[in-house]
Amino acid sequence: MGFDDLMRRYFGTAELPGLSSAELAAGSERLAVDFGLEADPARRFALWALMYILGSAPDLDVAFKDAGERDAARNFMDLYAGIAPPSQ
Repeated sequence: MGFDDLMRRYFGTAELPGLSSAELAAGSERLAVDFGLEADPARRFALWALMYILGSAPDLDVAFKDAGERDAARNFMDLYAGIAPPSQ
């Protein structure tokens, strides 16, 4: 499950800057629903990571019951913080 594939599935495009507020909200809602229904840990993590990038991820203790998954998510958060542009 690649990033561009996820973007196209939930937002209809791989280009986030061109989305309207309504399109972003609708795609984020679809993403959250699928996250809640997903049973496969790897796919669930991928969905959570996209939600995190978009600023809509649930807290770790809500998203992941397994301590190892929460640790992996924290590692992702740390790695992402190292590459993400600063907030304005």
